[in-house]
Amino acid sequence: MASDEEIIESELKGKTLLVYTHMLKQPNDPVGVREVQRELGFSSPSVSSYHLNKLQELGLVENEYGDYKLVKDIKVGVLKQFITLGGVILPRYLFYAVLMTTMLMTYLIQTPYFPSSQYFTTLMMGLVPSVILWYETIKIWRDRPQ
Repeated sequence: MASDEEIIESELKGKTLLVYTHMLKQPNDPVGVREVQRELGFSSPSVSSYHLNKLQELGLVENEYGDYKLVKDIKVGVLKQFITLGGVILPRYLFYAVLMTTMLMTYLIQTPYFPSSQYFTTLMMGLVPSVILWYETIKIWRDRPQ
């Protein structure tokens, strides 16, 4: 028998994932069918209603007098790579990339340039991880649900 998380992961795809992501951006605000239609560019309110009802069946949202409110924040599939802060969805690697780049820049600013093997080794030990982390951050950002 499949667990709840496996069922949610199998069902949370496509436009349903877009609706869920839209709701994650404003977790405390209820949304209506027509608002979702307008914001996501759906062809009709029935498309919005279908996906909102699907989210309700999965136990992720609840219907309060025609408005839907997020009740469960779950990280499955592509959402595992993101963190939600104040309604902004950011890639997890962004924080590591910023930290590593800040450390590298601090080293370059505080250490006078003196060509030595230690200087170049330290430079490479900061530059290579920074480049890799920024590459991964941008790659994940491009794959985010729009």
